[in-house]
Amino acid sequence: MMYNKPMRCFIIAALSADGYIAKNDTHAALWTSKEDKKRFVDLTKHAGVVVMGSKTWKTLGRPLKERVNIVYSSHKVEEEGVETTSLSPVELLKELEDRKFQEVAVCGGSHIYTLFMKARVVDTLYLTVEPLIFGEGIRMFREEMHYTLTLKGVEKTENGALLLEYKVNYGGPAN
Repeated sequence: MMYNKPMRCFIIAALSADGYIAKNDTHAALWTSKEDKKRFVDLTKHAGVVVMGSKTWKTLGRPLKERVNIVYSSHKVEEEGVETTSLSPVELLKELEDRKFQEVAVCGGSHIYTLFMKARVVDTLYLTVEPLIFGEGIRMFREEMHYTLTLKGVEKTENGALLLEYKVNYGGPAN
């Protein structure tokens, strides 16, 4: 069931050229370009809310400033500026909408990306493809799914990274 909402929900992720979001669970996103980092800050600050899993939270180690930080975890994160949740994506978006938020940035990792895509609540994917090869690592999604995307924007950076913006088209069953 798709959650029909005015709230905008987007995924933001950086990938190696061979499709990995990280080498392993402790790999911090320090490997991305300055353009990717600027885009991340701009988009997530505009959204005002960032959602991530506990492993992604651990790679950050601190709340992102000027944003509500929500961490999916079965254990409460004891850090000022961080909220912990176990709500479904639809329930979380409804709660945030009740709190007058209009936009949410889903920041990883693969379990959380998969959870939100399978719930069919993601409007847009902001992907940065960095000119690096990891050879192995963590894929963006953990489960098979089939959705089409419409390319809305592409920008090539000085170092050869691609900043991509896709609209998610759910139409039909999630295969």
